[in-house]
Amino acid sequence: MTSAFQLFNPEGLYDPSANAYSHVAEVKLGTRLLFIAGQGSEDRSGVLSPLFAEQARQALENVRTALASRGAGMGDVFKLTLLIVDHSEEKLGQWAAVAGRVWEGKMAPTCTLIPVPRLALDGMQIEIEAVAVGI
Repeated sequence: MTSAFQLFNPEGLYDPSANAYSHVAEVKLGTRLLFIAGQGSEDRSGVLSPLFAEQARQALENVRTALASRGAGMGDVFKLTLLIVDHSEEKLGQWAAVAGRVWEGKMAPTCTLIPVPRLALDGMQIEIEAVAVGI
């Protein structure tokens, strides 16, 4: 966790950590913010895996690459928006497993998951938008 923001799971709300998110992010005034456009799951050559978990991993890797271009990393992310085609609890479990490896037991960013009927590319199952603090 960076000192530019703090994540919270307040009493009175269920513990969302099993689903790879936190309830509240507090960002310090004067922090440089990075807004990462929705990153799909295509690799560098434009190939999409047919497997949801692999697409989730690749989409997060694409977020990581975008952040790195501005000197930031996954630990600087405090907000995610997930768009998932044909969302199910099975996909949520796969997402949580992939995200858990990225945040390695630390509190995951706040997150909104939005089920959608389709994304930009045929076969694309997930898109991830991120908001992070800059160094």
